[in-house]
Amino acid sequence: MPENSTHHEILVIGGGNGGISVAARLQRLGVEDIALVEPREHHLYQPLFSHVAGGTARASVTVRPQRDVMPKGVEWIQGRVDSIDPAENAVLLDDGRRLTYDHVILCPGIQHDWNRVPGLEHAITTPKVASHYEHDLAAKASLLLRDLKSGTVVFTEPPGPASCAGASQKPMYQACDYWQATGVLNDIRVIMVVPTHSVFGIPAFDRELERNIAIYGIELRTDSELLEVDAEASEVVIGGPEGAERIRFDVLNAVPPQSAPDWLAESPLAAPGDDGGFVEVDTRTLRHPRYGNVWTLGDAAATTNSKCGGALRKQTYVLAKNLAAVRKGEEPRWAYDGYGVCPFTVSRSTVVWAEFGPEGQLMPTIPFWKSMYRENRLAWIADRHVLPWVYWNLILKGLV
Repeated sequence: MPENSTHHEILVIGGGNGGISVAARLQRLGVEDIALVEPREHHLYQPLFSHVAGGTARASVTVRPQRDVMPKGVEWIQGRVDSIDPAENAVLLDDGRRLTYDHVILCPGIQHDWNRVPGLEHAITTPKVASHYEHDLAAKASLLLRDLKSGTVVFTEPPGPASCAGASQKPMYQACDYWQATGVLNDIRVIMVVPTHSVFGIPAFDRELERNIAIYGIELRTDSELLEVDAEASEVVIGGPEGAERIRFDVLNAVPPQSAPDWLAESPLAAPGDDGGFVEVDTRTLRHPRYGNVWTLGDAAATTNSKCGGALRKQTYVLAKNLAAVRKGEEPRWAYDGYGVCPFTVSRSTVVWAEFGPEGQLMPTIPFWKSMYRENRLAWIADRHVLPWVYWNLILKGLV
């Protein structure tokens, strides 16, 4: 083996929610030789970013040192992937190190393509533009929304696959609730741009969200997307099949288009015909259909479910069980059901808890409580306080 090459039975690419929790689950199933590749020094709890932007959480509570969340006994390889060669069972890091594996689990997350919208990459560095999809920018969004007393604010949701796309709307509702409480909402024009035919695309949830949209007086632009940003003129161009519209803004909270990391999109593992470059996968077993020792989950996988943290909890369980079975010479028999969830913070104290399947069917965690998605205070407590504790103390340890 070359001097700069090391081998591991299980190699996990990505140290976010999926990577840490699946490594912890595999440890609990008796796997000893696991290495995890992650370049960042800090681990982020991204579901709270919308609360940060909405003014109901501090940015500091969303971050912890990466070393503190690594499962004991899992080797942390701090580095960035440059390429993967599934035929050689090898991963090359950008510093020249070569890693080989018996099995590889791909969960590097999703990349933000700021440059795909003309002007957006520059605009995000200017005073009036932010995005709660980045840690530092979420804090910036919080200040912009808090200090706005009048004018026009535009929120955008990107077309195509995105990480928890519905989260694009969450700071908007919290900000509107704040502006209403402080008596300035009537002086603020709020515009929400979504690529779908309705606000979310599932009638039961649409009704809950549309009620709040009406209460706050939000102007909803459906079948539309952000086409251009002119930061110097403080203008955006939005549009869709019905044509384009130029709007002057005082604040813009933009969520960028997203895709699989370039090194994955350029690899033989990408799903044929997938414009986003996401990894081809058996959507039930989470195993690659052409490379039996390649597994994937989370945002980088070409699954049919909504890309969200709630999906990861079920995916890590299924993948760990199936990989452990294959190690014993058995066939994978556990199946991921396509579950997804999006807790919509429709005010600073209530949430619409949207749980659904890949075909838009309702999939409540508590089957007999079929209306649990309706706006309520209990869901807010769960989203803002209970789930973060569960994440740090149970999910990342492979316990739930």
